[in-house]
Amino acid sequence: MEIRIGVRNVAREIVIESEQSADDVHKAVAEALEGGKALTLKDDKGHTVVVPADALGYLDIGSEQERRVGFGS
Repeated sequence: MEIRIGVRNVAREIVIESEQSADDVHKAVAEALEGGKALTLKDDKGHTVVVPADALGYLDIGSEQERRVGFGS
């Protein structure tokens, strides 16, 4: 699933493809915001993205559906 992270005072957003579920991402964001910690997410290539909770502007969590390839219904 695609996750877009907006960081305060930064014009570009961070975009990662992750195998984490939407619920896991929601939990990670809630824990980071409640505890004042950093949000840590892993992408599908094994990279880790760490964003301080106080710098988070927004998160756009894409759908968990697989993308279709090809023609037809």
